[in-house]
Amino acid sequence: MFRELRRKEKQTDAGRAAGILEEGAYGVLSTVCENGYPYGVPLQYVYRGGSIYFHCAVEGQKTDNILRDDRVSFLVVGRYETLPAQFTTAYESVVVFGRASFVNDEEKDEALAALIAKYAPGHEQKGRAYIAKAGAKAAVVKIRPEHICGKERSGRSAPPEG
Repeated sequence: MFRELRRKEKQTDAGRAAGILEEGAYGVLSTVCENGYPYGVPLQYVYRGGSIYFHCAVEGQKTDNILRDDRVSFLVVGRYETLPAQFTTAYESVVVFGRASFVNDEEKDEALAALIAKYAPGHEQKGRAYIAKAGAKAAVVKIRPEHICGKERSGRSAPPEG
C-alpha cells in the first residue's frame, strides 16, 4: 500500500522514528483540499501512545479537509545541518501517513495537557485555565498512523574529491 524507501540505507528503525516524533519541535500536516490540491501547514503537536495529537479551531481549512477526507501525512524534521563542503545535508526526518479524527472528552483533555507540558512547561495551571476559557472553540485531532517512515543521513561522509 505504501511505497518502500528507495534509499534503504537511510531508513531508520521504528524506535528511532518514534524518538524523532517525540522530540520534534513542530510538524507539517498535509491534507487534501476540496479542489484536489495539497494543503500543508506547520503546527505544534505531541506524540503519545503511538498517535499524533494537535489542536486547531473547530472551523477552517484543516478542519474542512479532515472532515471531507481523513487521509493525512505528517512530516517532522529533527536534526538538520547543511554540509557545504560535501554538497549535502545531515538530517533526520519522519513521514507519517495516517487517518485523522477529532477526539473529545478525556482523550481531548489529556492531549491538551500534554501539549501544555511540552510547549509551556511550568505554566500548566495557567494553561488549563486558558483551555477552559477556549472551551468548545478548540478542537483536538488525533492521527492514527498507518505507515511511518524515518530517514536520516549522518554528517560523516568524506568530502567530495577534486
